[in-house]
Amino acid sequence: MSEFYQKILENNKRWVAEKTKDDPEFFERLSNGQSPPLLWIGCADSRVPANEITGTLPGEVFVHRNIANMVVHTDMNMLSVLDYAVNVLKVRHVIVCGHYGCGGVKAAMGNHQFGLIDNWIRHIKDVYRFHQQELDSIQDEEMRFNRFVELNVVEQVHDLAKTSIVQNAWEKGQQLWIHGWVYSIKNGLVKDLNVNFGSNAELPDVYKLE
Repeated sequence: MSEFYQKILENNKRWVAEKTKDDPEFFERLSNGQSPPLLWIGCADSRVPANEITGTLPGEVFVHRNIANMVVHTDMNMLSVLDYAVNVLKVRHVIVCGHYGCGGVKAAMGNHQFGLIDNWIRHIKDVYRFHQQELDSIQDEEMRFNRFVELNVVEQVHDLAKTSIVQNAWEKGQQLWIHGWVYSIKNGLVKDLNVNFGSNAELPDVYKLE
């Protein structure tokens, strides 16, 4: 086995020892179930860990991650996570968190073929098409890239609000808020994009489901 593989096994033992030393009943409580107040939909990038960014403990954040933090209506994995989080765990907040420097978003700005992932990146390219006039008007490439990251998060928040899962929860009077963030790997801070939904009334009429 590689040295790295052995290291992470030892890290696990060390982590358990530290947790039980500080709190002997820590794992017993966790094993009794979960009721996290937050669903995190984030990028699969290894530099964007939900719990550490938010300073939360195990059991406080239900997590779904994919390339470029996408909410794709045909993605049964994402929809299953969302359905379980909203209807079983009764989370009160859903945060879509993108990050500056996202490789998936960067790839969507170009025309290079990568393979199977091209089919996923196409969804990100759609976001560029929706906002092409604004993005093309930004001359500085890094600023355009950063704005594309932000707009991608905005679109994913809107796409969450369009789902029947979320709209049905609101219709039943369930307290549920959706938010959009962007994380900076360079300084560790999040930017609240102030794109929020908390009821069906905030949706354009064409997306409201009866």
